[in-house]
Amino acid sequence: MTLVAVCVVVFMLLLDMTIVAAALADIQASLHAHLSGLQWVVDAYALPMAGFLLTAATVGDRLGRRRLYLAGLVVFVFASGACALARNIEVLNALRAVQGSAGAVLLGVSLPMIAAAFPDGRQRAGAIAAYGAAMGAGGAVGPLLGGALVTAYGWPSIFLINLPVGVIALYVVIFAVPESVVAQSRPVDVWGTVVLTAALFAGVYVLIEGNHYGWSSPIMLGLSAFSVVALAAFGVRESHQVEPMLDVRLLAGAGFAGVSLAAFAAAGTLIASTNYLALYFMNTLGFSPFDAGLRALPLTLAIVTGAPMAMLAARRIPVARTIPAGVALIAVGMWMMTAVNASTTWTHFIPGSVVAGLGLGGLSALTSDAALSFVPVADAGMATGTVSTARQIGILAGVAGLGALFSHHAGNLAATRLSAAPGIGVEAARQLSDGLAAGAGLRALVVVPERVRPLLFNPNAID
Repeated sequence: MTLVAVCVVVFMLLLDMTIVAAALADIQASLHAHLSGLQWVVDAYALPMAGFLLTAATVGDRLGRRRLYLAGLVVFVFASGACALARNIEVLNALRAVQGSAGAVLLGVSLPMIAAAFPDGRQRAGAIAAYGAAMGAGGAVGPLLGGALVTAYGWPSIFLINLPVGVIALYVVIFAVPESVVAQSRPVDVWGTVVLTAALFAGVYVLIEGNHYGWSSPIMLGLSAFSVVALAAFGVRESHQVEPMLDVRLLAGAGFAGVSLAAFAAAGTLIASTNYLALYFMNTLGFSPFDAGLRALPLTLAIVTGAPMAMLAARRIPVARTIPAGVALIAVGMWMMTAVNASTTWTHFIPGSVVAGLGLGGLSALTSDAALSFVPVADAGMATGTVSTARQIGILAGVAGLGALFSHHAGNLAATRLSAAPGIGVEAARQLSDGLAAGAGLRALVVVPERVRPLLFNPNAID
């Protein structure tokens, strides 16, 4: 029952990471949000997860994992309901941060709960495989389920779906999950948590707002320097702690560092890019959220298929080969999805989605299990928390970095080409450039006078 409760909640947590992709266009239109606001819808959820995961695992070891799990689950459910009631992008993003903080608690103590419930190594491996499959499935079905909900009930429904799932998980935890604690747990590192979170926030803020303020502006340079110095200070402090929140010696080992880097790379590339691909399907290709979710089905099926395939392969092939193979599949699949132009159809993304999805599904199943192989059971929370933190940092950096690149490139390219288009007008051209830079796609045409719109589709009038 511990495994059931953990898998249900982890499914919900990863679902909330990807389900918003299907709702971004609807949120953008409903709350009049710019691309930076949409980036924070994702990153406000991932940021506290990255900052609080390791601390949550330590607090759970000390106070009791079941007790902390219940508290995190209650907060997550209430925050989900509040997100559905948000009426502007700032409030929504603030509530997403509350969601992410509660999610950090849940994710931080989930694998230690499994490790305590399954002391036998063989049984624990099977339980962790199920955990990885639930994680992969949650991330995979998000776009499709989100598309169906948004099309039928609007964007608030993607948050309301957490209420019945959370209530079921609460029932199971209250009545069927035993408490587990560590007799000699490491002390809670409040200083380390604050510094790590501040460093990540500063770095993400620079990536998201750099186009707005200017990359060489004093505030951006100052925040960049602060982020680097704070991360360095965190690393130095942890390396000198007797009982660190993050044992830097683990990252010095090639095996554990490789697992963490693989989790970071997968999250920062494929998972982050799905948000922008969903915007492209809806705003440029004109699909409804549900139709966009259907077209993400090749990726979904590949992720779900990749997890058990990877676990079967891991029985005969060492993780030193299977994990790099998963990363390579993601890289190849994403390369196959490039070369998009004005005549590209959604079918262009199918082969790459399948290849990359198999790699992501495999990594979802393998990385958590591999992380535990480097530490004793007593350090399970720190090991799995470190890999999960690397994954969340990857999402943070990926969403912010890809958004910055897209916004800069699309905005500049649109401004340059629209300046050569006759009859559009300076103000309409500026608004259209801003809309395209915000990922609004063809919806940006709403600012262009009706009589001028044919010029934008005339190759003789504009390149």
